[in-house]
Amino acid sequence: MSEKNLRQRLDLPLGIRRFRWQWDVEAVGRNSEQFARFLGTGRYLVIQTVFVVVWIILNVFAVKLRWDPYPFILLNLAFSTQAAYAAPLILLAQNRQENRDRVALEEDRVRSAQTKADTEFLARELAAMRLAIGEVATRDYLRRELDELRDMIEKLAAGEPAPKKKRKAEKPHID
Repeated sequence: MSEKNLRQRLDLPLGIRRFRWQWDVEAVGRNSEQFARFLGTGRYLVIQTVFVVVWIILNVFAVKLRWDPYPFILLNLAFSTQAAYAAPLILLAQNRQENRDRVALEEDRVRSAQTKADTEFLARELAAMRLAIGEVATRDYLRRELDELRDMIEKLAAGEPAPKKKRKAEKPHID
């Protein structure tokens, strides 16, 4: 049986396990971001400048300590190695930041769409309330109608003929 089939079968042991490196991708990413942030500071530039000046002074003036004569090939090799490691780590940090920005942008889009939907819903509800209120009789309108009815009842009780209604009942008006 192939190893793939053995992994799919739960009744058989996996067999000999080999040592495998366990990489915590997030830890590597966090460390690369910290390193990239450090490379972008003035402190790093000062440290590197002091290192280069000390290197050159020791290799030019200290006759017994010359481990890297004038063209400073070893120093050049050190900078090349540093650049070879720094560039991918900086790119990794930028990619992680881009992913965070993408997630934040998507969350902002969702929040904006929800806010727009809520605003449109509230606008429709407000319009419906205005229409409903426009058809509701106001207190003043009802008071005036009741006063007219009371006057008509009093006149009928007094034996006077009921007056003709001079005007149509006004529809309540709300501003």
